[in-house]
Amino acid sequence: MIVDLNSRYGLNPAHSEVVEACKVIEPCDTLDMGCSNGRNAVYLGQHGFNVTAIDVNPGAINMLQSIIDEQGLENVKAQVYDINNASLGEHYGFISCTVTLMFIDPSRVEAVIADMQNSTAAGGYNLIVCAMNTEQHPCPAPFPFTLKAGQLSEAYKGWEMIKYNEDVGTMHNGAKLQFATMLAKKPV
Repeated sequence: MIVDLNSRYGLNPAHSEVVEACKVIEPCDTLDMGCSNGRNAVYLGQHGFNVTAIDVNPGAINMLQSIIDEQGLENVKAQVYDINNASLGEHYGFISCTVTLMFIDPSRVEAVIADMQNSTAAGGYNLIVCAMNTEQHPCPAPFPFTLKAGQLSEAYKGWEMIKYNEDVGTMHNGAKLQFATMLAKKPV
């Protein structure tokens, strides 16, 4: 039985889309982009994935590292990394980027997505959840970046769409906004 380390350490539960992706993706080398305190990384690690968790915030990485050390999670590595660099340099079977893109430099989004795609092994997966700003649903939050309708699916032309929607959802603070949600598989 898996102990719920997220609640033990006061972390939010793993993102629902990460939990769903684990029903499709076999444990593999995984990158958690913008991991914050590690809610997704800890969950993935507990489910057999070899996780590299990256975030620009050293405090968040230090908190995650203390959980890794205390729990002996040898399959989870935490490191400070600025996603805006778009130079991952390794290949992963699964790259998860949930509610992260909206916080990066808008001028770097194309490069970051291209880097994710290039760093995904053939037959591997990318999971992206990102806020949108559309005429029907203007984004109520002042994020540096939001997706336009169809922008994410366009960026992943040629990949197999396992899941794709642009639905209105509720943030953890109760705000309603539109999100693009995508789980895509890279061609072999």
